[in-house]
Amino acid sequence: MEEHETIVKNRSAALRAAFPATIPVMTGYLCLGAAFGILLRTAGYGIGWSIAMSMICYCGSMQFVGVSLLTAAFDPFQALLMSVMVNARHAFYGLSMLEKYRGTGPVRPVLICTLTDETFSLVSTLEPPEGVARRDFYFWISLLDYLYWQVGCTLGNAVGGLLTFDTTGLDFTLTALFIVLLLEQVKKKENRAAGIIGMVCTAASLAVFGPDNFLIPAMILLLAVLLGGRKKLCK
Repeated sequence: MEEHETIVKNRSAALRAAFPATIPVMTGYLCLGAAFGILLRTAGYGIGWSIAMSMICYCGSMQFVGVSLLTAAFDPFQALLMSVMVNARHAFYGLSMLEKYRGTGPVRPVLICTLTDETFSLVSTLEPPEGVARRDFYFWISLLDYLYWQVGCTLGNAVGGLLTFDTTGLDFTLTALFIVLLLEQVKKKENRAAGIIGMVCTAASLAVFGPDNFLIPAMILLLAVLLGGRKKLCK
C-alpha cells in the first residue's frame, strides 16, 4: 500500500513539473488544432473525422495537407508520398532521442508515438527536476501535448459549423507556431549556433531544390552538419 502511494505521489510530482513546461505548446495547439478543426468542418467533414484524424494521424502539418487530399480526387500514391515527405523529419527526431528514451520501459511506445515537433523541442532540451523520474517527466509532457491537440481539433470542428467567416490564412498558424518555438530556442545562447546552422542549411536546400522538394534534403544536410560538428557544439 505504501509503495503504491509513493508511486502515485511521484507521478503527481512529475505531472506538476511537466505542466508548466507545456503551457506554450498548449496555447499553440489549442489555436492550431481549432484552426484545423474549422478547416475540416468547412470542407464538409464532421467531428468524427476530426477526432479520428487527430488521434490516429497526430501530425499537424500533414493533417492540414490532408484536408486538401480529402477534397481532391483520390490518389493513394500521392497521399502516401506526401505523407512520407512531410513527416520524414520524425525519423531524425527519433534517432536523436534514442539515448534520452533509453530505459523508459513500458511508456516508451507512448513517447515514440506522441513525438511531434513541439514535444521534441521540449524533451530534447529539458531535464526533470530533482526527485522526479525522467520517464514520468517525459511521459507527462508527451501526453499533455497530445491531449491539447485532441481538445483543440475537437472544439474547432464543433464550433466550425457555427462560424461564418473567411478561413483563408488559418493554416498559417502552423508556421507561426514553428517561429515561436525557434525564438524560444535561440533565447538560450548555447542553442543559437544550432539555430543558425538550421537556417543556413534550410536556405541552401531551398535554393537548390526549390520550395516543393527542399524539406528532406534540408533535414539530411542539417543532420550531417550537426553530427560533424557536435564536439564543437557541445563545448
